[in-house]
Amino acid sequence: MKVSKHVKKIEEMILFALFGAIMYLTAQIDIVPNMHPLTLFIAAFTVVYRFKALIPIYIYVFLEGLMGGFGIWWYPNLYIWTFLWLLVMLIPKNLNEVAAGIIITVLSTLHGIGFGLLYMPYQCYVFFKGNWDFAYIWLLNGLPFDVLHALGNLVSSLLTIPLVLLLCKLGNYKYPFKRIKTKRNG
Repeated sequence: MKVSKHVKKIEEMILFALFGAIMYLTAQIDIVPNMHPLTLFIAAFTVVYRFKALIPIYIYVFLEGLMGGFGIWWYPNLYIWTFLWLLVMLIPKNLNEVAAGIIITVLSTLHGIGFGLLYMPYQCYVFFKGNWDFAYIWLLNGLPFDVLHALGNLVSSLLTIPLVLLLCKLGNYKYPFKRIKTKRNG
């Protein structure tokens, strides 16, 4: 039985809303500051859903603002996560899965360590009235949290390729990378 395009679109809308809510909920489990699987989800959703991955990303961003208040702290979320999405979009599809996994892990780790740097232009403009000296001090003070963020991204990004494989199988999407042949997957 062939599923109509409308049913498929409704399924995707529900799925993306669920993904955005899961991203929000996992970000709230803050046992160690700045360590959460958001980068894992953004990378996997981007690999599988490409441009449509922006939907759960911005649902997450909207929920952050809705639940935490749309304060001035919130606005960098409008571009920081999109930057990671763009980097993952640039990964070629003809790579083998090991190379893709390594690239995703490196990008995720760099995004974690660079989070404060990505936040800094906004911080400088809003809080320091364009005085970059204060912005650099703020960046250096936040560096330990960015290191934790990078370590969390490093660990969680190791699950990206298995999550991509699962999402492809469940949604009947074509797996975008070349599989490495093993005894298990033939």
